[in-house]
Amino acid sequence: MSDFPMSDSIPVTRDLLRAIPLPHPGDGADKDGRGRVLVIGGSVEVPGAVLLAGTAALRAGAGKLQMATCRSVAPHLGLAVPEALVLGLRETAEGGIAPDCVDMLCERAARCTAVLIGPGMMDKRAVSDLTGALIAGLDGEGGPLLVIDAEALMGLDNANAALCRRDGRTIITPHAGEMAGLSGISREEVEADPPAAARRVADRHKVVVVLKGACTRIATPDGRMWSYDGGNVGLATSGSGDTLAGVIAGLAARGADPAQAAIWGVHLHGEAGNRLARRGPLGFLARELLAQVPEIMAELAV
Repeated sequence: MSDFPMSDSIPVTRDLLRAIPLPHPGDGADKDGRGRVLVIGGSVEVPGAVLLAGTAALRAGAGKLQMATCRSVAPHLGLAVPEALVLGLRETAEGGIAPDCVDMLCERAARCTAVLIGPGMMDKRAVSDLTGALIAGLDGEGGPLLVIDAEALMGLDNANAALCRRDGRTIITPHAGEMAGLSGISREEVEADPPAAARRVADRHKVVVVLKGACTRIATPDGRMWSYDGGNVGLATSGSGDTLAGVIAGLAARGADPAQAAIWGVHLHGEAGNRLARRGPLGFLARELLAQVPEIMAELAV
């Protein structure tokens, strides 16, 4: 991706994607050759978000999936996603993942290619503490690419030094409200100038920003930006963000670099929604997006 020019905004098109093809493991690759992804998330109230994100990672081509969630819901998740190894973690009184599980999670994460944290997490204080400790535990060169989504985004200011040392090997996926919280400005200010908001956060935290919206902006720490406005209103539905984060994590597990994983993930998610919208613009479900992803990737590989 280093050969792409600086620009105000590069449109995400099929031609662009064909110019930056996804890594292919080769016909003789085993599961490890396609990458390992760990999804950390869920809560007693929202256990299904991890299912959506984890399944999306597999649909994007990851070879192995591990999911870490609250102990009380882990057995149900394991039955719902038999392809995955499921870790049941100690819960807080509010039904979230206890922050003191971080050492075990860091040990698992260090053996993975990509890690996603955030989908379905509800206990705000515990999520912030866990996210900050995980980022610090994955500090240094090498290690997995990190994708941070949803409530986990609110822990970034406490881990800014560690994020900066990761130097672009982190992707965040906020909507405008979450970006406002990260930026210390109002949602209205973010929506008035999304590119500027995305660039500021990308530069401050040294992360790749996927600022979701009717036009999604992808910004990198070095100032590059891409835009995608090819989706539809049907994607504004519960669980849609979980599927996008999972697709991005799955692509990263396969070996896509951070900007490439973000660009491809945004397009695959949007195009999946467009295909479902042919049956009607509203009413399709986030989980229905997942089955569309392999076919779209195959078409773009031709």
